[in-house]
Amino acid sequence: MADDQSAHPDVITAAAQGRLKSFIERIERLEEDKAAIAGDLKDVYAEAKGEGFDTKVMRKVVSLRKKDKVKLQEEETLLDLYLSAIGGL
Repeated sequence: MADDQSAHPDVITAAAQGRLKSFIERIERLEEDKAAIAGDLKDVYAEAKGEGFDTKVMRKVVSLRKKDKVKLQEEETLLDLYLSAIGGL
């Protein structure tokens, strides 16, 4: 049997090891950035709350603004339909 390392799935070539390490390091940097951004978002929400704004509602507004306008319109139409079907809130 030949000593071909590529035939063994548990062996990673030096080039693949380098690429893997590069991917892992990039992911780690992005995770650090994500944590920093999450902290910044928390600070902004805390500041808004300190000025009397309802952060739960603010989060909902941000979520709604992210949505596609057509899909949002469809959701609102269905919501109205379902609420009227059960007699409202």
